Amino acid sequence: MKIPAIKKLVENYKLQELMAAEAAIVDEQPLAIEVEGEDEGEQLTHVLAAVWILNEMEDNGTEFKSALRMYTQKVRVSIS
Repeated sequence: MKIPAIKKLVENYKLQELMAAEAAIVDEQPLAIEVEGEDEGEQLTHVLAAVWILNEMEDNGTEFKSALRMYTQKVRVSIS
């Protein structure tokens, strides 16, 4: 998971575009948007993170940095 890649997605794409990218990755189809990542797994991680962050920002008015912090904290908890 690379924070700059997630930030780029949040800043440059709408939720619908990111959800379409998620579906394309899962279905092994070409992407309509540029998603950084060494492989499809990393690309999917970046897209899912961006979707979660955008939802948090839109639903709760959370700023990007706070939403990103919340997401990374959530990931850390799930790993431990």
